[in-house]
Amino acid sequence: MIGKKGENIARDYLIGKGFNIIGQNVREKFGEIDILAIDQDKTLVFVEVKTLQKSFGDKPGITPEDNFSQAKSRKMRKIAEYYANTNPGFIDPRRGWRIDLIALTLDRGEYAISHYENV
Repeated sequence: MIGKKGENIARDYLIGKGFNIIGQNVREKFGEIDILAIDQDKTLVFVEVKTLQKSFGDKPGITPEDNFSQAKSRKMRKIAEYYANTNPGFIDPRRGWRIDLIALTLDRGEYAISHYENV
């Protein structure tokens, strides 16, 4: 539930930044793409969303970025490469594709968002 809420906030954030959303929760052979989008410069972007719900008693210093491990990064690259190779029509040959991370911290109806390009 928290993850879905975070993905919807991230989708709306990207739309506000001029991205064209192609899909959300796109299932592929090796896993799922949280958000698939085209940036304003025509780059195909695979977006991983990590969401953290702050609550009383949470350990300070834990961030949503902490959940984007090396293993998750490798898996995302594998998914992206497979998708790009099987859907070349979405790739602008001058721009290619990249993987972005959106990290969200939810806290009592408010949220903080960080967008990292080309992780």
